[in-house]
Amino acid sequence: MGKLDGKVALISGSGRGIGRAVALKLAQEGARVVINDLDQEPAAEALAAVEAAGGEAVACNGNVTEPDFGERFVQTALDNFGGVDIIVNNAGYTWDNVVHKMNDDQFQAMLDVHLTAPFRIMRAAAEPIRIAAKKEAQEGRRVTRKVVNISSVAGLFGNAGQINYAAGKAGIIGMTRTMCKEWGRYNVTVNCVAFGLIETRLTQKMEAEQATIDIEGEEIKVGVNPSLMDALTQMVPLGRPGVPEDAAGAIYLFCCPESDYVSGQVLVCAGGLLM
Repeated sequence: MGKLDGKVALISGSGRGIGRAVALKLAQEGARVVINDLDQEPAAEALAAVEAAGGEAVACNGNVTEPDFGERFVQTALDNFGGVDIIVNNAGYTWDNVVHKMNDDQFQAMLDVHLTAPFRIMRAAAEPIRIAAKKEAQEGRRVTRKVVNISSVAGLFGNAGQINYAAGKAGIIGMTRTMCKEWGRYNVTVNCVAFGLIETRLTQKMEAEQATIDIEGEEIKVGVNPSLMDALTQMVPLGRPGVPEDAAGAIYLFCCPESDYVSGQVLVCAGGLLM
């Protein structure tokens, strides 16, 4: 018996990295999972991994910044599993530059993926959650649902070259605390995890030829200078960068029953690093 048996979890950006680790973790605890990725291949691989581990999953692929994505994401959960119990707003990426070299599109892209997309997903889930909570109250049952939003130490303390990313990640903290107050009456906890240095494709060490990711035809450089990566690692009190499984564990803390009376909080998962 898993602690999340019978729960339905929606995890954006769960085809790889942190999101994939979260999907596997929640599925291992019994949750049925709706996986999402911008690309078909990683989503299919993550779905197969969940099923190979004995879990249930379906995919809802596409760009979370599309105006209709929130409705499509939530409806996938309703159509396949009959409800919504956990939402993890994880999808995102970085697109760095100093302020005088950053154009409007680059700035807005970070707000779109880190703020507007989570807003639309939660808005789409509001009515199904309200209806379910009302029915449960009439039956004398208390069912606690969970939302976990993803921030960063950049959103808490700022980071040079990331005015767009830091603004989005600071904004999701305000959104978290607002939704905690709005949805408490429906027995929904809304919390936030702020990550430090976690090893993913976005934080890989730069090689001779810098890696890029493709976002709707836009080639965006990713990676960290090796010397900077080494310096950052030395600053982490635990002595190492985190891995996706570390990140998934922090998110799981807010999804499990033991946190049913914790809401509106920001948990820093950074190995002790406080910038």
